[in-house]
Amino acid sequence: MSRSRPNILITGTPGTGKTTTSELVAQALGFRHINVGEWVRDKGLHSGWNEEFECFDLDEDKVCDAMEDLMAEGGNVVDHHGCDFFPERWFDLVVVLQANNTELFDRLQRRGYSEKKIRENVECEIMMVVLEEASESYRPEIVKPLTSDNTDDLERNVAIIVGWVQGMMAAGPR
Repeated sequence: MSRSRPNILITGTPGTGKTTTSELVAQALGFRHINVGEWVRDKGLHSGWNEEFECFDLDEDKVCDAMEDLMAEGGNVVDHHGCDFFPERWFDLVVVLQANNTELFDRLQRRGYSEKKIRENVECEIMMVVLEEASESYRPEIVKPLTSDNTDDLERNVAIIVGWVQGMMAAGPR
């Protein structure tokens, strides 16, 4: 895939700051922000509501079909808690945000998540499930874990990601 601007995936357990980070990175770079969860809901890219997990069951094929042309163009910051179903060729950088378990618990509680959902997500973070998924799905050199516990981390992470992407663009087309 030849594109002049790279694509970035920002992933992590729910509550690690993916959406805020993605919005700020996209704004700083003039890239498109794709919040996959919103797309699934707004564009009907799902197979219905999952009562147990309190979310839509996304249809991976529909999601990938809806994103294909935009990803070929480049210049996208994709924001989603899962990553193993996206084609590897789409991304030049995969950032995995990670948060302290106490902070993550508090964030999810403020969101009104059920105790079960909070427990499952905190356990997922403890076990580093998303980092492992990203490491198994993408080339190791493009997977970058970053700590996301507070606003200082947020600001630093945005600056780091923007710097990485600017370096990629200076190196030439993908």
